[in-house]
Amino acid sequence: MSGNTFGRSFTVTTFGESHGPGLGCIIDGCPPGLELDEEDIQRDVERRRSGKSRHVSQRREPDRVRIMSGIFEGRTTGAPIGLIVENQDAKSKDYTKIAELFRPGHADYTWARKYGFRDHRGGGRSSARETVMRVAAGAVARKYLATRLGIDIRGWLAQLGPIRMEPIDLDTVDDNPFFCPDPARVPELEAYMDRLRKSGDSIGARVNVVATGVPPGLGEPVFDKLDADIAHAMMGINAVKAVEIGDGFAVVEQKGTEHRDEMTPEGFLSNHAGGTLGGISSGQAIRVSIALKPTSSLRLPGRTVNVRGEPAEVITTGRHDPCVGVRATPIAEAMLALVLIDHLLRDRGQNAGVVPGAPLIPDAPG
Repeated sequence: MSGNTFGRSFTVTTFGESHGPGLGCIIDGCPPGLELDEEDIQRDVERRRSGKSRHVSQRREPDRVRIMSGIFEGRTTGAPIGLIVENQDAKSKDYTKIAELFRPGHADYTWARKYGFRDHRGGGRSSARETVMRVAAGAVARKYLATRLGIDIRGWLAQLGPIRMEPIDLDTVDDNPFFCPDPARVPELEAYMDRLRKSGDSIGARVNVVATGVPPGLGEPVFDKLDADIAHAMMGINAVKAVEIGDGFAVVEQKGTEHRDEMTPEGFLSNHAGGTLGGISSGQAIRVSIALKPTSSLRLPGRTVNVRGEPAEVITTGRHDPCVGVRATPIAEAMLALVLIDHLLRDRGQNAGVVPGAPLIPDAPG
């Protein structure tokens, strides 16, 4: 099966299934000398973990990360870094009833058409459980970016169904189960999710991610534009159906005099473009927004077909997130970190020693 490796210079290959013995990844291309231990990775993995509140899947996995290779005396060696997370709370019997049914909104049908058969236990390889290894690899990337360049990556839940949140205080994002940036809105989110869970239905969400401190010059001008690779990374996250860079679809209603980010010697005057110009980072904040669809695993009956093409009714039991977007923030942060470190190393390989042909223009205020 192809398509399990992400990146060019900093590569991440993941393996494992939702209900297999565990999941793992191989990180290749990480520069040597980075101080790294399991707790550095565990902090981000813990943020993504299920079973931490009544508003997410009740699958209770400890998700303890083990480093298998690539670290000696607390530092990366430049060799491949192997990471493992064991599955300890898989309940495969929950999926016995749907072994011959295709769940609407899932990859069941397409996987069966493509590969001839599928792992029905929690979706197998197509399960969002695979993202635990993306978060683990992203933790390595973000530590390098933070310690070597001062790049800071922060995400938050911007919208849950009809409820929109403003980033009032990003320092409080990890203090609640929703990654909500406005503490005053948390009770409203809890009440909404309680009603949704009782109804048996699900809802979509929007997650925003911002990277600050990104130097100008990352990205390629044609096929490998930085924003194009970011969009590719974000669309590769389970349930993501749309990606916006900068103002995104709002540019449709903007005039050129409004959208262009004018420059002065003191700095940019705005950041409608979201931190890239011509596919290359401008030195401004990278602004990304993703939309995640409602969970398709529902206890409410729905129409489908079975493996013989016969009409059938499906009810999905087991433990599922009523809103997958609630736990998507650490995943989106990780994917942005992986794109940035990959382009940083690629730029270093091609342009080391290049003298910039333009002055450094500061980011827009705020």
